[in-house]
Amino acid sequence: MSAEPLSRAETEHRLEALPGWALEGDRITRTFRLPSHFAAAALTVHIARIQEELNHHSDLTLGYNTVALSVHTHDAGGAVTEKDLELAARVAAAAPAHGAE
Repeated sequence: MSAEPLSRAETEHRLEALPGWALEGDRITRTFRLPSHFAAAALTVHIARIQEELNHHSDLTLGYNTVALSVHTHDAGGAVTEKDLELAARVAAAAPAHGAE
């Protein structure tokens, strides 16, 4: 996957296919609300596994019943790249199995 930075317009366009994700400054973000702390912790572990598979790690925050991600690519000067969108898509696909909204 390319580590070339995407333009703001391209990132915003691509995020249209990822409901709940937003472009905030130089990164894409999303907060998931879950039915319990245990569900949130389980989603956090699932996301960690996805990050390991992709060898691409985001800032990941576990709250009582929330999981927040903040994603950008350090190798691209902190910009959003295709790698970030792939991570976001994989997380978005996994989250409903944990009861995430």
